[in-house]
Amino acid sequence: MRLGVLDIGSNTVHLLLVDAHPGARPIPFGSFKRSLQLVAYLDGAGAISELGQRELIDFVAEAAAFARDNGSEDLLAFATSAIRESANGDTVLDRVYAETGIRLVEMSGPDEAAATFLAVRRWYGWGSGTILNLDIGGGSFELAIGQDEHPELAISLPLGAGRLTRDLLDGDPPTAKSVKDARRHIRDALEKPVADLRAIGEPTIVAATSKSFRSLARITGAAPRAAGMYVLRELRLHDLTLWSSRLSAMSADDRAELPGVSELRATQMLAAALVAEAAMEGLGIESVQICPWALREGVILRRFDQLQSA
Repeated sequence: MRLGVLDIGSNTVHLLLVDAHPGARPIPFGSFKRSLQLVAYLDGAGAISELGQRELIDFVAEAAAFARDNGSEDLLAFATSAIRESANGDTVLDRVYAETGIRLVEMSGPDEAAATFLAVRRWYGWGSGTILNLDIGGGSFELAIGQDEHPELAISLPLGAGRLTRDLLDGDPPTAKSVKDARRHIRDALEKPVADLRAIGEPTIVAATSKSFRSLARITGAAPRAAGMYVLRELRLHDLTLWSSRLSAMSADDRAELPGVSELRATQMLAAALVAEAAMEGLGIESVQICPWALREGVILRRFDQLQSA
């Protein structure tokens, strides 16, 4: 069957169409996305403005039409941190449904971490043992660890690259003081989660998902996207530490010239690097493997698991 997955994130809104059936890997059929940073539409009270709501509603309507026109038999629609942490998130979701007929499900942070973990587990298989997965989004940072398809511990922290850039990194390039303050803030926020994760035990594989990790790996020398999804890509702490320093001295325009970095995410790459570096240092990780599957694939796999058990 052809299935649509509509993901309302902090940086982009993305519809992915896949062909799949229970027990098979999802094969991408088509994609429809737009750069829509909902956090940029927050007012002083933390609510999504009328303009931001209008942009979102227009996209959801266009995405639904795209899915119908391309034979989608089912549409899974969800929203992550940009909606769940806004002051008027519930109102926005009700309005989207009233005007488009599409019900966006608000996904909690731990559930987002768990769904992504499921995708990573299926990618690497049971032979991979205990998996630890890290995922940096625009609004939040998810971590999950476990031996099964459901993580033993799933954590979501307000350490998204877009959020940190907006709230803590002043200037372009950012001031040395703001970078120092951001590092301290990240370390403090990670202290307890890192201790909780380390208490569970050593992972067999440490994986990383999200565009932020893929871009960081590409900057530090990983193979480009054109090389295919089955090429091993890694991000090493040694390389990341060097690039964290370099990124702090670069303007957003300069970062946009780096391989694998889009203009949209160029402003956020330093924050992503700081979070990744602090997490890897705290967890005692020398390198992570970049997993091609992430949240959208996890949502698809959950759906087919439900169909099989029905």
